[in-house]
Amino acid sequence: MGEETKDRRTIEEEIAALGPWFHNMRIEGVETSPDHFLGDYPAVKWKAFKHVVPEDLERRSVLDIGCNAGFYAQEMKRRNAGRVLGIDSDPRYLRQAKFAAEQAGMDIEFRLMSVYDVAQLGEKFDLVLFMGVLYHLRHPLLALDLLYEHVVDNEMLFQCMQRGDDSVMRVEADYDFREWQIFERPGYPKLFFVEHRFADDPTNWFIPNRAGVEALLRSSGFVIEANPEREVYLVRRGERPYFDEPTTRLLSGSHF
Repeated sequence: MGEETKDRRTIEEEIAALGPWFHNMRIEGVETSPDHFLGDYPAVKWKAFKHVVPEDLERRSVLDIGCNAGFYAQEMKRRNAGRVLGIDSDPRYLRQAKFAAEQAGMDIEFRLMSVYDVAQLGEKFDLVLFMGVLYHLRHPLLALDLLYEHVVDNEMLFQCMQRGDDSVMRVEADYDFREWQIFERPGYPKLFFVEHRFADDPTNWFIPNRAGVEALLRSSGFVIEANPEREVYLVRRGERPYFDEPTTRLLSGSHF
């Protein structure tokens, strides 16, 4: 009994040393963020859309972008994914992810990398996870374009915080220069720009409405297959809209 208590205390100390945690993981029975302001996050969110991911991923390759402490990367391994790679631009999150994966006995690779540098991976993945990242980016559409061009081979599981109206209107292919009213309609695609902070987070830059999220995905060449939860989409790689030569050159590699 004394040895078990000592082991638990050691785990608690190691978790505390790696904190603070954003993902509430369960490591040897110890929760990493039990008082999370969103509840048991992200497990509580995962329950709402996990049914769109096959129970058996049949050894498919998975890339988790903005993996944080690796909650979703671990879930993919539990569903029999093959190679799982998690990338994040925050070294602290990667230390947490490596620790959590090691304690779970899972073979998951982690790299310190920005989404803008995914071309450096030089490979495409069967399933890409892009969860809770887009609104933290100063260049959100560029990020989606780079994912389409360089790493998404088939499907992508995507999540983005939304604000504004939940309606989606039909948008025409073109409008006259004198058109004003269309931009005032609730269902028109919008990106709300955060100049300073939102939720006390200086990395929250652009928060779209629902129509804005869906338009961004379509514009980058993705086809929406499912919308199982308000903020979550399963998309597949479709036909890419026409781009001119300068845009094509921009997507050939990182410029950040």
